[in-house]
Amino acid sequence: MTVATLPNSPVRTDPALAGITDRVERGQRLSAADGRTLYATADIHTVCRLADRVRRRLHADVAYYNVNRHINYSNVCALSCTFCAFHRKKGADGAYEMSIDEVRAEAVAAEAAGATELHIVGGLHPWLPFDYYLDMMRAIRTAAPSLHIKAFTAVELVHLARIAKRGRDGYEGIKSVLRDLRDAGLGSLPGGGAEVFDDRVHDTAFKGKIRAGQWLDVHRAAHELGINSNATMLYGHVEERADRIQHLMMLREQQDRTLAAWAHDTGVPVCDAERHDGTTGPAVVLTGPGAGPAWLPTPQTCNTGYFQTIIPLPFFPNDSALEHLPGPTGLENLRTLAIARLMLDNFPHVKAFWIMQSLEMAQFMLQNGADDIDGTVVWYDITKLDGPTTHQETTVFDLQRVIREAGFVPVERDTLYRPVDRSGT
Repeated sequence: MTVATLPNSPVRTDPALAGITDRVERGQRLSAADGRTLYATADIHTVCRLADRVRRRLHADVAYYNVNRHINYSNVCALSCTFCAFHRKKGADGAYEMSIDEVRAEAVAAEAAGATELHIVGGLHPWLPFDYYLDMMRAIRTAAPSLHIKAFTAVELVHLARIAKRGRDGYEGIKSVLRDLRDAGLGSLPGGGAEVFDDRVHDTAFKGKIRAGQWLDVHRAAHELGINSNATMLYGHVEERADRIQHLMMLREQQDRTLAAWAHDTGVPVCDAERHDGTTGPAVVLTGPGAGPAWLPTPQTCNTGYFQTIIPLPFFPNDSALEHLPGPTGLENLRTLAIARLMLDNFPHVKAFWIMQSLEMAQFMLQNGADDIDGTVVWYDITKLDGPTTHQETTVFDLQRVIREAGFVPVERDTLYRPVDRSGT
């Protein structure tokens, strides 16, 4: 590959990135072909530099963290996805389910420790009734009212619609389940269960799990009800890089539709852009040269819910049916996060989830597109990065330290990215 050297710079750049660099500088949307070029180039330095450029336009020198606690209420699951080492069948070694009293106690302990968020997900339990989930929300809201409840992936919500006998109602059934959960205390949705939006990939690694259309519909329903959500992409297994680009484009297109009215009302640029199916449509671009906090949707300015952040998640093959696969390398993780920042020009935030990236890599990712490293966590039973333990905790001091060492100002946020003021505590 022919490379060129910038004047007064030792960095060797790929000429194939010149057009992409120009479009990023102008605040123009990147195409699927651009995304594939960003993956193909050996010049990862320019890829990361461009992602950092966009990240600083939106958030300057701020980097976010939060004080949270994860609860995995059960690992009993009706599915047997080949990529998953978390699930168990009822009665199997290691299978568990938490009672409402146990969840309540965890919530009280989290609030007492200063947490602002509970992040709750679990398996698709075949026998727990829908009332269990409503009672869980109500118990937390009553016992620990200051906590924001971020709970249930789109996969879980489709399952809840079935056990609530609303599965045949399709989209409206999902929406009514979300409405009931919201009224019981649900505050927002995590982004899990998206994996990679491709039917071949789903049939190989996630057979039986909901596909792209249903996942996107669940989040669309949540947004229509004013419920914010996140999005994920689990990569590094059986998918191709082009599949990842399509996944990002499908997320971007849904966010375009969600934010169109808000953008029109606030003067945020809207243009026509390519969609993953080859058509064009209105696009909301938040990352142009004039970008900044005023260009970002907030619960106060946006009359709908929206995707807050993208969380790229590397696949860990250990103890899964796909453990023969190598999993992604550190450079692939870094490149994928940077590309997510560049492609998702209408997502306010990009999170380097330290539990799955390591705290050291998350720190580095702050300089390469990420503006958030998540929180204190305490308990996480989905993936064990450094061994078998589910007690995966860090401190506010350590989160602040790694942010400062990366050259940023640490800002504690709540789930909706509002700064948390602890000056009076």
